[in-house]
Amino acid sequence: MKFDVIKLDGGKAGSVDLGDDIFGLEPRADILHRVVRWQRNKAQSGTHKVKTRSETSYSTKKIYRQKGTGGARHGDRNAPIFRKGGVYKGPTPRSHAHDLTKKFRKLGLKHALSAKAKAGEIVILDAAEAKEPKTGALAKQVRDLGWKRALIIDGAEINENFARAAANIEGLDVLPSQGANVYDILKRDTLVITKAGVEALEARLK
Repeated sequence: MKFDVIKLDGGKAGSVDLGDDIFGLEPRADILHRVVRWQRNKAQSGTHKVKTRSETSYSTKKIYRQKGTGGARHGDRNAPIFRKGGVYKGPTPRSHAHDLTKKFRKLGLKHALSAKAKAGEIVILDAAEAKEPKTGALAKQVRDLGWKRALIIDGAEINENFARAAANIEGLDVLPSQGANVYDILKRDTLVITKAGVEALEARLK
């Protein structure tokens, strides 16, 4: 499929052909859901922790004698039945990550790109470069282009001045082609890919 290429100033810079095997698939929500779930679970810190009865700071002395009180039998105050006692089978630090094959992850990225292409939310940019790291100048260009929540995917490396200029613009993210992922693509309203980014993505997803 053919897409027009634009410059940051809004001018035209020719056109580019995007492969149907990457940008022309019929998006499947189940594939996208599985890949996003894999991403978010892998990113979860899993540092939640509660104290068990062996870790709470009460005396371990038996609170009263075993028999003759008319009450239930108890040991110390650390038991989960008591206020401020230990927690029974509470959360402990663990990894929430689960496996997902490379082949499936690659397929998910193709479907995310295809979903954006089908929705008409892909913009092909000639180059993401800036002569000076000026946030104000780039913010004006982004505003004029109508990008409110956009992700820019560049080639193997990001232009340093452009990255510094984009760092303080709300709703604008910049990633190298190797960092392109399903969650970030779907999260933004507009997906902007540079010509170098298109070449790098096609090489990565062959």
